[in-house]
Amino acid sequence: MTRPPALPSAARAIVRGDRRALARAISAVENGDPSADAVLRALYPRTGSIPVVGLTGPLGVGKSSLLSLLVAHLRAEHRTVGIVAVDPSSPFSGGSVLGDRIRFDRAPEDDGVFFRSMASRGAAGGIAVTTREAVRLLEAAGFDLVLVETVGSGQVDVSIRDVATTRVVVLVPHLGDEVQTLKAGLFEIADVFCVNKSDLPGAERAERDLSELAALGPARDGWRPTVVRTSSVTPSGIPELWRAIEAHETFLDEAHVRADAERTRLAREIVERARDRLSADLVVRLGKDPALRSLLDRVAARSLDPRSAADRLVADLLRGR
Repeated sequence: MTRPPALPSAARAIVRGDRRALARAISAVENGDPSADAVLRALYPRTGSIPVVGLTGPLGVGKSSLLSLLVAHLRAEHRTVGIVAVDPSSPFSGGSVLGDRIRFDRAPEDDGVFFRSMASRGAAGGIAVTTREAVRLLEAAGFDLVLVETVGSGQVDVSIRDVATTRVVVLVPHLGDEVQTLKAGLFEIADVFCVNKSDLPGAERAERDLSELAALGPARDGWRPTVVRTSSVTPSGIPELWRAIEAHETFLDEAHVRADAERTRLAREIVERARDRLSADLVVRLGKDPALRSLLDRVAARSLDPRSAADRLVADLLRGR
């Protein structure tokens, strides 16, 4: 019998629960350090088996406060939790603007919670490739589940679909966001709607409107989004929110759609990675490769349009040229 290859020392440390090694690996991933490649490859077989719950929604709906309460509830149930909170990128350093978020309450001595704030790096919807890799490191570290909070980019914050097994769209009653979801992708990605700040007027109406929209909209693989009301002030609704998340995770298994959903996410990731690498390579080659320079010259001379040039370029690539 062939033994599996030995794990790199950093990967072994992560598997046995070394939080410093985990933090260093995530930093290496975020900084593009090549040393992270071997760790990610070695740990990849240990991923894909736990819930990854995404919290998304417009700015100002209280996602961070909700996240803090949800983590407290999960720890009370003795579940270990890894958290990736995606923050806006600094235009100067490229790092996370909000840093380590003092508004996230956690006990420093609690080894059952690992929190990491990451910069969005300008990615649409706040989810960069590095976010996916950080989630995988947390999975390999043995947490019971991973929570991902997105930066919140209005009505187009839909890239959480490429990371999370269950997506929670957080809204508030007094902004009319429950109706605005029809205008963009948030409605299509929601597995659970959370009407947060339900201590404010209009919460019941927002819940009713969203429930009606969910009933009228098409079911995704047989699942219709559930609607839960929560409040970080009262606080209330957190156990109900977790039960709704668990219900969706159970549905994925009982309806036998978890594997297909994972394949869809991986297909998007593979295409995104291939596109990024090809784009960078082609930009360089267009300035150096004689054949490609000739193609660029024709476009610049207006004897060939960019669309036709791109078609020829793709055809050549597919033929292995």
